[in-house]
Amino acid sequence: MSSTSTAPQLDAVVIGAGFSGLYLLHKLRNEMGLSVRVFEAGSDIGGTWFWNRYPGARCDSESYVYCYSFDEKMWQEWEWSERYPQQAEVLTYFDHVAERFDLRRDITFNSRVLAATLDEAANTWTVRTDTGEEITARYLITGVGCLSAWNTPPFPGLETFTGQTYFTGLWPHEPVDLTGKRVGLIGTGASGVQTMPRIAEVAADLTVFQRTPNYIIPARHGKVPPELTAERKRDFAGVWERTRNGAFGLPFQPEPKPLFESTDAEVEAVLEKWWETGGLGFLLGSYLEPIFSVEANQRISAFLDRKIREKVNDPAVADLLTPKKLTYAVKRPPLDSGFYEAFNEPHVHLVDVGSNPIAAVTPDGLRLTDGTEYAVDVLVFATGFDATTGTLNRIDIRGREGQLLREKWAGGPRTYLGLMSAGYPNLFMITGPQSPGVLSNMPVSIEQHVEFVSAIIGTAAERGAEIVEAAPEAEDAWVVHNEEAANATLFPLADTTYTGANIAGKVRAFLPNIDTVPGYRARCEEVAANGYEGFVFTPASATAPA
Repeated sequence: MSSTSTAPQLDAVVIGAGFSGLYLLHKLRNEMGLSVRVFEAGSDIGGTWFWNRYPGARCDSESYVYCYSFDEKMWQEWEWSERYPQQAEVLTYFDHVAERFDLRRDITFNSRVLAATLDEAANTWTVRTDTGEEITARYLITGVGCLSAWNTPPFPGLETFTGQTYFTGLWPHEPVDLTGKRVGLIGTGASGVQTMPRIAEVAADLTVFQRTPNYIIPARHGKVPPELTAERKRDFAGVWERTRNGAFGLPFQPEPKPLFESTDAEVEAVLEKWWETGGLGFLLGSYLEPIFSVEANQRISAFLDRKIREKVNDPAVADLLTPKKLTYAVKRPPLDSGFYEAFNEPHVHLVDVGSNPIAAVTPDGLRLTDGTEYAVDVLVFATGFDATTGTLNRIDIRGREGQLLREKWAGGPRTYLGLMSAGYPNLFMITGPQSPGVLSNMPVSIEQHVEFVSAIIGTAAERGAEIVEAAPEAEDAWVVHNEEAANATLFPLADTTYTGANIAGKVRAFLPNIDTVPGYRARCEEVAANGYEGFVFTPASATAPA
């Protein structure tokens, strides 16, 4: 595509108005004085929190660190009502941020980006939306999120179902009444675990179709004591130092005494403490050895197996809910607010579709491979996401010589620092593949990414550079590093969204970066200190036509 003018219409186009897009708009426009336009497919801000509004939807990071930290005054003034914010409260927070920084005036809603094409002659990106608009910009920055491309398995016969169908990732904005209905819930990942107890409260009959059991940690959800909130507010610097230095962007440090140097009684005491505390501290504040050692993994798994049997009355159901292969620590554990206990109710049933898969959707419900049929009034699909690369791959992104990004990534993503891909100059990805992304508390990684990308753009301006791109050799080295780092852990052995194993036909590759949040940040700081090594800055004079 050729441009009608060598001058771009904007300095930057941003895709997505969630955590990434809002901070990018503030940083680039309000602080750096650039012209910016944000395109958002939804009718309002919020990103994944705009779409995921199913019953029970809430965050699994604690509210006081699931937010921005770049403005201390805003953090001090904002009051969260609960330990884990519900979806509606997260949207209220976004509303506050947008109003505080006057963001909505440069966001175009109900406008999905379909394609972005590099104009090599003009060194600009031309962005096309589903409304037919085309706009050019010097920089294109994606804030599309790691969990935004919802997954709808191609069940045969879905179009014949005569009841109601709902997808957790695309839940209606108007109220959904499931009272007295026979409901079939497909999927027991994080969304399924959250919504299942809420559906069980109102449905006449609930059948849960589970492909793969997962370990689920109690949330211990509730109000935060005022004195704890006050203590945290007095310690802003300490809260965020601990959070940024936690391995996964959460304020936890593992037990100082290694697992294999601890007695069984000591390990039991540590696990019980975190089990009663609830939340992701069970994983991140106890022992990290299960990420690296099968023996350590099995040791913790045995504790969790026992907890499942204690919570679920029927031994056969408890057995179906107990993972039989590598799961703990290498698959993000959902937080439980009544999931296990709901199976003790007579109207709640569990069906194993791992050994007996769903063959088809019928007009009245579901049919399994062995011919068993289940009649339901409503089907709820909690079938997860095409994580990390899915949303990017659904956009027609063409770089140098018209190369399509998803074709370049056909064998797995290739990036430098998860921020850029060689051959796609001036295209930055916030929490892209091969960055900490989904292995972190997202707002922490998003802030670091936005600030680092903004610094690169500022450096380009200082150097009079019209183009910034990843050097191919830097990308090659980062891809190798990511693979080697991942292979030093158990993560690649598990069938998870981290490897793309949940999506039929997706090439298996470890998608995030495993260096930990502080380790990754240190690497970026080293890159910056070395003159942004691995990034190539081309001055405007060198790109001008002869």
